[in-house]
Amino acid sequence: MMHLILQTNPISAEKIAERADSTRVAWSRFKEMLNADPGTALQQLGRDTLTFGLKVILALVLYFIGAWIIKRIKHALERCFKRKNTDRAMASFVSSFVSITLTFLLIVILVGTLGINTTSLAALLAAGGMALGMALSGTVQNFAGGLMLMIFKPFKAGDYIEAQGYAGIVTDVNIVGTHLTTIDNRRVVLPNGALSNGNIVNYSSFPLRRIDLPVSLEYGTDAAACKEKLLAIVREDERILDAETPGAADPFVAVQKLSESSVQFIVRAWVKGSDFWPAQFDLNERIYTELPQAGFRFPFPQLDVHVHN
Repeated sequence: MMHLILQTNPISAEKIAERADSTRVAWSRFKEMLNADPGTALQQLGRDTLTFGLKVILALVLYFIGAWIIKRIKHALERCFKRKNTDRAMASFVSSFVSITLTFLLIVILVGTLGINTTSLAALLAAGGMALGMALSGTVQNFAGGLMLMIFKPFKAGDYIEAQGYAGIVTDVNIVGTHLTTIDNRRVVLPNGALSNGNIVNYSSFPLRRIDLPVSLEYGTDAAACKEKLLAIVREDERILDAETPGAADPFVAVQKLSESSVQFIVRAWVKGSDFWPAQFDLNERIYTELPQAGFRFPFPQLDVHVHN
């Protein structure tokens, strides 16, 4: 069979161009008809114009009807997602995907209504598919990344995450990007492809979080007295949880390491995720204010110099 195909007469480039350029062929035929019989040519032109005008009107009607149907389907999906309490990230991704797919189908229907051969259009799209795929490789990768995010669900709408050097609350996930709102009210759009292949830190995965506060004091500090004072400061905060709360533990203070110019204590305490930042800021302020009042001093960088005569 391959041998027969190779033996067929090749089509010249001129013939391919002539067949592909239907507008030029039609114009040549019209000029020939106009020279031979002007009356018949003008009548044929009028009929063709009327036919094409009716096709345009039909295409416009189909466009408005199709756009209305797509809008109704999108609203129906949103109501369905809302009724079933579907995650907003999943809902926005599916809605955008369905809307774009239906819009593409509507365009194909409109092209067919205008009389353009959809088979030739499909062949043209297939011929340019490789070049288009190379040009839109990033978009395709982002679409695939969005699918991976929807399948594995490393986060959901409303979670506070850190990824690609940015941190913020997830507000929306579409077919190409994930939208974050930072703490200082900036909108950041992260490509789904890079996001799905990178590291994601989700601070909202669990209801509880642990505060770790390093406290550096000068050498000679009474470690037992300092630990007692730090525990007292921590336990006086009503937001601090203890071992009675599932998933939490009692506040903990210990000497973490001996630095060059200081003794470093570590304070660990569990709080609810919503209380993490307020509790951490308040504890830092209380430690800075109350430790010096209790006789504990913060260190300064020190350097011992020995002079030999």
